[in-house]
Amino acid sequence: MGTLASRIIEAAEDFELAAQIDSKGELSDMLGADLVLDVTVPAVSQSVVEYAIAHGKNVLVGTSGWSSERIAGLERLIGGDSDVGVIIVPNFSIGSVLATRFSTMAARFFDSIEIIEAHHASKLDSPSGTAVRTAELMAAARGALGPVAAPHVDQRARGQQVSSIPVHSLRLQGVVAKQDVVFGGTGEVLTITHETLSPTAYEAGILLALRAAPSVRGVVVGLDKLIDLGPIESSTK
Repeated sequence: MGTLASRIIEAAEDFELAAQIDSKGELSDMLGADLVLDVTVPAVSQSVVEYAIAHGKNVLVGTSGWSSERIAGLERLIGGDSDVGVIIVPNFSIGSVLATRFSTMAARFFDSIEIIEAHHASKLDSPSGTAVRTAELMAAARGALGPVAAPHVDQRARGQQVSSIPVHSLRLQGVVAKQDVVFGGTGEVLTITHETLSPTAYEAGILLALRAAPSVRGVVVGLDKLIDLGPIESSTK
């Protein structure tokens, strides 16, 4: 992702690459930049973001592992500071954003929901940030409907529950990224699938988020917040 983002930045007329910091670099190398892009690993990401905020830098985060609890801590850290902002993007693919939105729309109509996500074998974290984000948004859309029906979740093979929704993670050679959200209903099954076939799927989303990041204030989560997808109301039933 870092290589892809660097290429996009260097090709764009409205950006200039100020520094590239690898695992042997110093965070202070970012101080000459106007905007920080974090595409590290979950164990490092938080320290990168906090360092950037402490030095008045806006940040675009493309690293997985930012759970709702971690994001809440970041919001507390920024507090009322109106001079800095962070955009956290679990997935830069426009198609993935749409698939998550469609899943959020469907969540109010099914009580049986599970997620199967697959990524390349070298991906360090699971579940993926996209799966976590999808589960959290579906749970919020369900509102008063409450948790989904997820039997036998005490069995390890039933996956990890995120906002009551079982998530099953596959890490396989030959895979870039794929997510299936499966809805079970009376006499029917609905599956919403998105598959990334090439990292080029992330290019438009990366550029969109980079251009939005300098002016954002506070914490913004999801590429969907930068695109006009229309509102989704939670259920009050």
